[in-house]
Amino acid sequence: MASTYTESTGTQLLDHPVEPEAARHRLPRQSRAGAPLLGVTAMTAALGALTAVPAQAAAPVAVTAADEASDGLLAGDPGLALAARIQQQADGQRTAADENARIAAAQDAEAKRAAQQAEAERAAHNLPVAGYQLTAHFAQSGSHWAHLHTGLDFAARTGTPVTAVTGGTVTSAGWSGPYGYRVIQTLPDGTELWYCHLSRIATASGQVAPGTLLGAVGATGNVTGPHLHLEVRPGGGAPIDPLPWLQQLGLQP
Repeated sequence: MASTYTESTGTQLLDHPVEPEAARHRLPRQSRAGAPLLGVTAMTAALGALTAVPAQAAAPVAVTAADEASDGLLAGDPGLALAARIQQQADGQRTAADENARIAAAQDAEAKRAAQQAEAERAAHNLPVAGYQLTAHFAQSGSHWAHLHTGLDFAARTGTPVTAVTGGTVTSAGWSGPYGYRVIQTLPDGTELWYCHLSRIATASGQVAPGTLLGAVGATGNVTGPHLHLEVRPGGGAPIDPLPWLQQLGLQP
């Protein structure tokens, strides 16, 4: 079919109708009047919910989340969990070892202190005669004594030094009948030590230290040979066995 062009209108005439260009490409209009209102309302509600939560409440949530993440990491990795248990056991064993070492050190220190104290006590006491032989014990009977023996006899050569067993004060010295020349030493607790049958007296009075020279072994008084007769009299009263008393001082006659 031929087309006709009209000069005056500038319109091309076709043998079929032509749809308008705008109608062919335009989408249907939709109403957007309610959309902005809905967005503002939702944003306002969200902001209100956020501002309603106190700021300090966020920290525990973060810590809890971190702890849960750590626990989850250990639970999810058997190797890390095993390493953690091994480290915990090692820490416990180290603590126990440190405590055992501390106890052992304290025990060693106490043992050393006790040994030093015992050594000091031994140094503070000494047997009255050196190079002796025990010839008569306490409560021994015999023809030499009218009653039971009242002391401990240290037989030694005449002139052998006689020294103070421990510290104290010489409160008496001189001739004493059957005891011969005698020195009495009084200890701080009132105990008297009698050193008898001396050939001479070196210290007649005053304070004496352990090992102080008191006299010399002799055979004065009622004796059959040179020896030191030692008596121990608590409180200046009746005599007791000198042997266990000396042993309590750490001395072994």
